[in-house]
Amino acid sequence: MLTLRTSPASPFGRKVKLSASLLGLLDRIEIVEADTTNPADTLRQQNPLGKIPTLILENGETLYDSRVIVDYLDHLAGGGRIIPTGWERYAALRQQALADGIMDAALLQVYEGRFRPADRHEPKWVEHQVGKVQRGLDHAEAHLSTPEQTLHIGHIALACALGYLDLRMGGRWREGYPKLVAWLADFEARVPAYAKTRVAA
Repeated sequence: MLTLRTSPASPFGRKVKLSASLLGLLDRIEIVEADTTNPADTLRQQNPLGKIPTLILENGETLYDSRVIVDYLDHLAGGGRIIPTGWERYAALRQQALADGIMDAALLQVYEGRFRPADRHEPKWVEHQVGKVQRGLDHAEAHLSTPEQTLHIGHIALACALGYLDLRMGGRWREGYPKLVAWLADFEARVPAYAKTRVAA
């Protein structure tokens, strides 16, 4: 049995769970919640960075971060399932990198509010992260793949990024990106695990 250390709200953990579901591997994974802020949590022994998601293999080896874990799961499922071959591989990985960057920038905005007192917030730093999210969404809106295309890791990551913006940013992104709104609705209809992994705000 594989063990996934994550938290319900983690967009990167969600990416792994959606990938596992699409690959038919979810029943082989035990999900164990992790507290990244707790020094006593065994996560820091499993991953020296103390970050989620972390995957513990049957032999005790650990894999991190989400990109490595997803690559391993795709390999476990036979390869070429959600990470294509040929040029399509790089197109999918590039889309994953874009979505991961959106998630990173959104997380940094959340952390600014969570870990710094209000009088120490740095507006320029927050605005810098807001710009990354906006440019990432602009690019995604302009370069959406067709709905009938086989789902790959780039699509999964983008759905998780949009879901995280819904969770932490009140879904404000929806006002300016109608194509992404429609795309996400189509993704959710095709991937039942998306609704099952949604966390209430």
